[in-house]
Amino acid sequence: MGMILLAFGLVLIVEGLAYALAPSLIERMLEALRTLPEQARRLAGLLCVVSGLILLWGAYQVGF
Repeated sequence: MGMILLAFGLVLIVEGLAYALAPSLIERMLEALRTLPEQARRLAGLLCVVSGLILLWGAYQVGF
């Protein structure tokens, strides 16, 4: 449970920093996402999930 809270906390920090430091960049990224077809957005989301799982697995393997 502690690892899940840690992961959510890190996500919130990174997301918050992006919005605080570069809000106009976030707007441009959202516009770019709107132009992508739905299938491409799904694939990008799936790749993010798989990448996150690999990172978590790697952190677990090194003893985090």
